[in-house]
Amino acid sequence: MASTVEVVLKDNLKHLGSIGDVVRVRRGYARNFLLPRGLAVVASRGNVRQIEHEKAIQAQRIAKLRSAQEEVVLELGKVTVMIAKEAGEDGKLFGSVTSNDVLESLKAKGIDNVDKKKLVMPAEIIKEVGSYEVGVKLPYGLTATVKLEVKTRA
Repeated sequence: MASTVEVVLKDNLKHLGSIGDVVRVRRGYARNFLLPRGLAVVASRGNVRQIEHEKAIQAQRIAKLRSAQEEVVLELGKVTVMIAKEAGEDGKLFGSVTSNDVLESLKAKGIDNVDKKKLVMPAEIIKEVGSYEVGVKLPYGLTATVKLEVKTRA
C-alpha cells in the first residue's frame, strides 16, 4: 500500500490541477518529480497562503497587462490600411493581397509590433477591389480588427 502526501501546485499540470490547488499524490511522485522540479511544495498552512498570495499578485499583473492590450485593440481598430494593386477592367486583381502586403502597409503606418503569424486574413482569398477586415491576434485572447481597402493602381 503506497502512502500519499498533499502538495500545493506551483504550476499548471495536465491531469493533475492548476496553480494553487492542493492535491494528494503518491509520496514517490512528489519526492522524485514534483518537488525537485519546483512544480509543487508540501502542503502546509504557510505554503498554501504563500501560493494564494502569489496567485493574487499574478492576477493583478495579468489584469494590468490585459488592459494595456485592450488599448492596443482600440488603436488598431481605428487603423485603415490602403493597398494598391494592378487590376483588370472588372476589378479583379492580377494576383492577390497577402499577409505580407498587409504587414508592409502596417509598418508604413508605424505599427511594427505585429507578427505575420498573428494576422488573421479573411477566409476567401482577396482577389478583388473592395473593403475587407483583417484580424490581429493579441495576447490574453484579444483580437483587433484592421480595415483593409484594396484599390486599383493608377
